[in-house]
Amino acid sequence: MTLLPRTLHAVELIDAPDQDPALLEHSMSQVAAVNRWLGGRRALLAHMHEMLPSAGPATILDAGTGSGDLPRALVTEARRIGRDLRVHATDAHPLMVDIARRACAGWPEITVGRADVLVLPYADRSFDGATLAMTLHHMEGDQAVRCLRELARVSRRAVIVSDLERSLLNWMGALALGATVWRGNRLTRHDGPLSVRRSFTASELADLAREAGFPRARVYRHVPWRVILIIRTDDA
Repeated sequence: MTLLPRTLHAVELIDAPDQDPALLEHSMSQVAAVNRWLGGRRALLAHMHEMLPSAGPATILDAGTGSGDLPRALVTEARRIGRDLRVHATDAHPLMVDIARRACAGWPEITVGRADVLVLPYADRSFDGATLAMTLHHMEGDQAVRCLRELARVSRRAVIVSDLERSLLNWMGALALGATVWRGNRLTRHDGPLSVRRSFTASELADLAREAGFPRARVYRHVPWRVILIIRTDDA
């Protein structure tokens, strides 16, 4: 439970299609720093095994990829443990796709393309796993439920959704970052605290999974910032 009510019907600036490309890329580098230093990367890698087959090559879809920092983290970990992993990173925002392509240009295991997570252009069970990070809270109405169903449709083993956890502490932390580290970028300064206000609690994520038809989904809290939802699609 949290004393911070969820903010609805508020638009984050990075979602606008006509943002200044350089400002957006800088904002995405700040989001990548949050993933690196405040638990997003660590939380995803802690559950990465859920998406991988026991042996052989593996494929993962990363929807809403932003700058592609988490696909690079997944590939780095796969290299470390000796796994052959290919990641297809997608985003609906054309400028994000350009940013991710540049950032991932030196990573042959990663391909980048444009796709809407609500209507994925892939056949059922196309990937071993699917990930969605810092994106679910951007959705309105029934979009979150539709998103979970689409990710599960294209996944053979598991879906991992990582997002901010809505709490007063996290919101205050985002406000503090907005006044210091993020103050030079109006996008991150505005969107960071709003992202926390639009995010979900652990119990709300579990409720969303049940509404989407996944009553056995599991939710994990990763202090201080993240909550992870795992939907197994292999009936394991």
